[in-house]
Amino acid sequence: MYKLLDEKGALYINQNKGIFGGHSKLKIYGKLDCPSALGHISKGHYVKYRVFFKDENTAILAGYRPCARCMKKEYLHWKSHC
Repeated sequence: MYKLLDEKGALYINQNKGIFGGHSKLKIYGKLDCPSALGHISKGHYVKYRVFFKDENTAILAGYRPCARCMKKEYLHWKSHC
């Protein structure tokens, strides 16, 4: 069982693993293999703020923005519309 955030930012339990990770304090979401996130996690940072989403749309509805490193195209689109 996995803990995920829904579109309102509330935790729920799901038997399926989320496909996007995020940082709850910075309100950023990205790919699970994001080099930036993995680098911070390996140094012991980020972990207490780590959250997961079932899909990209849920992350967006929860108020998160795309990661500039692992989701550059989505980030640039977000940046041009904010």
